[in-house]
Amino acid sequence: MTYHFHGSHLIAGERVTSDTTFSSSPATGMGAAFSSGSPDLVARACAAAHAAFEGFAATSRERRAVLLETIADQIDARGDAITAVGSSETGLPEARLVGERGRTTGQLRLFAAHIRDGAYLDRRFDAALPDRAPLPRPDLRMMQRPIGPVAVFGASNFPLAFSVAGGDTAAALAAGCPVVVKGHGAHPGTGEIVADAVTAAIAELGMDAGIFSLVQGGNRAVGEALVQDPRIKAVGFTGSLGGGRALFNLCAARPEPIPFYGELGSVNPMFVLPQAASARGADIGKAWAGSLTMGAGQFCTNPGIAVIIDGPEADAFRDAAVAALKATAPQTMLTDNMASFFDDGAARVAASAGVTTLLSKPCEGRAALPQLFEVSAEAWLADHALAEEVFGPLGLIVRVKDAAQMDEIARSFVGQLTATLQLDDGDTELGRTLLPVLEKMAGRVLANGYPTGVEVSDTMVHGGPYPASTNFGATSVGTLSIRRFLRPVCYQNIPAALLPEDLR
Repeated sequence: MTYHFHGSHLIAGERVTSDTTFSSSPATGMGAAFSSGSPDLVARACAAAHAAFEGFAATSRERRAVLLETIADQIDARGDAITAVGSSETGLPEARLVGERGRTTGQLRLFAAHIRDGAYLDRRFDAALPDRAPLPRPDLRMMQRPIGPVAVFGASNFPLAFSVAGGDTAAALAAGCPVVVKGHGAHPGTGEIVADAVTAAIAELGMDAGIFSLVQGGNRAVGEALVQDPRIKAVGFTGSLGGGRALFNLCAARPEPIPFYGELGSVNPMFVLPQAASARGADIGKAWAGSLTMGAGQFCTNPGIAVIIDGPEADAFRDAAVAALKATAPQTMLTDNMASFFDDGAARVAASAGVTTLLSKPCEGRAALPQLFEVSAEAWLADHALAEEVFGPLGLIVRVKDAAQMDEIARSFVGQLTATLQLDDGDTELGRTLLPVLEKMAGRVLANGYPTGVEVSDTMVHGGPYPASTNFGATSVGTLSIRRFLRPVCYQNIPAALLPEDLR
């Protein structure tokens, strides 16, 4: 189908154009022109969000729940256009876009149910004790309240679930916080359609248009202006370590520092324990290859490192992975730059001391083939750069001498989003040794599975110690993610008529 873009920003319900434009670079089809963002547009969006905050924060949980559900309905109504444009811009298969749209609308509806339940408010009540000696106790009530306008940066690898109306936006709106989105330049058309859906939902319900704005494109100054605007009270970000850390530093350096919730990438190590390797090493190797190449390896939970004890079992694991990867067809990377960075990262790994190349072929344009390498534990430990993420379908097998060296390798990792144990019953003791190491390292620890594919639920944690994310106590997926945009307020002896409705 053909979709005609308006190419505008959406600032508090209005389509706003800029003097300068940029062109999208789709994987297929012709590019389109979109207005470029500027610090002035950011300021305008932040002013509207600030003006809307108090009223939006005072809305009932039911009204916000209906808003989230209406946004989901509006996105579904544009489903065909979202799929066509998203696939054209990113090169992702249509089936993947359909599934991601379902996840996006599912998140919105999940948050609607979550705030209707009300448990997230964590309401607490200490009754007054006027006769307590030696001092009386006042009436004390506490609950979580929204923190203020939130900045959200769209992610490159999830044009729907982590972008304009993705998890960060859903959590912030559910909490009662207006949102200003910085759209990602890799998929501006998809962002435009979704922003139109959000704006339509707000208009349908007659709510303040200032609770949502989208600023498209623009240079680094646009993102810097957004996180430094004094009206912004928190930031949600999914992207690179370098870009995220720069924004994190700006948030910390503000006269009023604010939380920066950045998810910055991970290599997600997998540890194949001896009994599992002996019983099903080849099967694990084949399945690992499938996880490595899912979505051209462009998942933040891509399990890029496999650690296994040297020997015939490791050979069987490696050979099965090589065979599966050789059978993988080329896949389109999200952008030309990502394809280039993938090639550079693979070349860096291949040139590292002690690394053996098992599969390697540079991208042809944006088309990537999987790359696989192997290294000894000693060489791994001598080169910390081997633990850095290469975004794309790249795997590195680390061969260790024994269980003790596997433990040493585990302790060498910095913060990760996930860590995986492949184990059988005979591996319980080693698993018991490794689990405390892995839970210090990662936000999610899993056994006999693969981390690609993140369930959106009450229990999910998508975050981890730095550098996987900038706040180890937070998650960007699941209902717990709403806590990022709330703060506790205690009300002491406040008359019932003045209390928020949820505390009366």
